[in-house]
Amino acid sequence: MNHRRTPCVGICSTTYGDLVCRGCKRFAHEIVQWNGFREDQQDRVWERLMDLRTGAVTSLVRIVHPKQLLASAISLNVPDAAKLPRAQLAYEVLRRMPSRGLKLSTTGLAPVANDATGLLSADPVRILKQIEGEFYQRSLAHYEHNFKTPVQ
Repeated sequence: MNHRRTPCVGICSTTYGDLVCRGCKRFAHEIVQWNGFREDQQDRVWERLMDLRTGAVTSLVRIVHPKQLLASAISLNVPDAAKLPRAQLAYEVLRRMPSRGLKLSTTGLAPVANDATGLLSADPVRILKQIEGEFYQRSLAHYEHNFKTPVQ
């Protein structure tokens, strides 16, 4: 995989006791041990993060015009836009939209109603916050399912 050195986004909540970082969504032990991980171990963490984020994106955003999405990504200077999976491309476009004042309808994306919000918001900032929240909840559930030891 070809990723930046670390998933860290500079907002580490594990410092305050969280077992899953609210910034990068890695587990506390992964953050502590990251520099000691082999490349294949880092790749597995990256794959899990991308899978969980993809699930969060697809639960909140629908790609209605893939070609328009790609054109938007290129105009927003998303690196390797043509090579990214569609959900990751949608995420990268959403991240860049607010600074350019773009509307969701011009990017080939549409909001999805879900049980949590019940709303179809077209505000990219709100959608991005919802994605980050859903991504965190999925990461937390993954941690609890795989690492939390039940009390006997």
